[in-house]
Amino acid sequence: MKASRTLWKGVTMAAAAVVALLAQTDIGAAQTAAPIKIGILNDQSGVYSSITGPGSVAAARLAIADIGGSVLGRPVEIVVADHQHKPDLGSTIAREWFDVQGVDAIFDIYSSGVSLAVQRIAEDKNKLLVVSMASSALIGGKQCSANGMQWANDGYVVSNLTVRGSAGSAPTSWFFITVDYTAGHSIEADASRMIKAAGGTVLGAVRFPIGSPDFSSFLLRAQSSGAKNIGFVGGGADMINAMKQADEFGIRAAGQRFVPFSMTTVDITAVGSQVAAGMPLVLSFYWGENEATQRWADRFKQATGRLPTDPQANVYSAVLHYLKSVQAAGTRDTAAVLAKMRATPVEDFFTRGARIRADGRLMRDVFYAEAKAPGQMRNPDDLLTLISRVPGEQAFTPEQQSECPLMRR
Repeated sequence: MKASRTLWKGVTMAAAAVVALLAQTDIGAAQTAAPIKIGILNDQSGVYSSITGPGSVAAARLAIADIGGSVLGRPVEIVVADHQHKPDLGSTIAREWFDVQGVDAIFDIYSSGVSLAVQRIAEDKNKLLVVSMASSALIGGKQCSANGMQWANDGYVVSNLTVRGSAGSAPTSWFFITVDYTAGHSIEADASRMIKAAGGTVLGAVRFPIGSPDFSSFLLRAQSSGAKNIGFVGGGADMINAMKQADEFGIRAAGQRFVPFSMTTVDITAVGSQVAAGMPLVLSFYWGENEATQRWADRFKQATGRLPTDPQANVYSAVLHYLKSVQAAGTRDTAAVLAKMRATPVEDFFTRGARIRADGRLMRDVFYAEAKAPGQMRNPDDLLTLISRVPGEQAFTPEQQSECPLMRR
């Protein structure tokens, strides 16, 4: 009898050991499950790095933290690279990420040429691309893709709101100073079409290479044209240099208006509110909108030492919606995640019930704003007056004007 009890005790202990081993195996399997990988591909060191760059990586990390750090029992990891505004380099990075590193989705970009190249690769590899901002009409137009999305501004909305906000209802004259690449050409073309449709005139245009240090010759040509508005199409360090030089040339004092088409809060801080006063911005995020936007901006500043830009906030929004959709779909499968992203309204601290259109465009509200003069500012961070909030249906390319084949299905 004693031997039976001893034998039974041994069997029980052995069974407990097996259960414990199996539990440890399950835990180990969960810990070693392949991570969900996202890529942040943007300008990490060039003229637009302060607008996207490392700040976009920080924004993505905040989104991952807010989802709990893991999805479907898998950790979420980020890989980062600098495309240097070279489509061939961006394509090489995207292929390596998709084929070798197991990246599921790429975010940000902030370059039209790179966006178009990577969008084609994402479609070929059945992966996902979410562009924060890029201006070419081709991205969501003739070269649209079911695997690609645009989360924030594009050339159409920037042109639409800037022309309307700067010119008002009266026809007026324009001269353009435009960066010589795909995004610049697209914005100038959209803006020119809208100006002419409103009865205005375009008196001329000049093109400059990205990274130009001296805009004096371009500004002199714009001044001599006699145009009431000098539209500057470019961004980053190029815009900052041009804004400063336009002020030195006394363009505003002479009765002409210098109108940047892609100005950000970073640019205002760089040149100062005295120079930027009255200049327009088109954006979907501004920390001063309400308490929720200010709280998120404070979190971002604590992590990075600076306030966030509109593209960086949109990277947060896009990454968060993607990860929520993976969780809701219960799988990393691209088709299932895409379907869930499109079926679910986008909700976060600055996005309310926005939906993704068939061409990949997130139909969010957009602000037309103007930079405050120093005397209007309550504190150094009080940079903007939000003039109007425009619904996505009135801001972005109308559905009937879209050249995206997906809109016709």
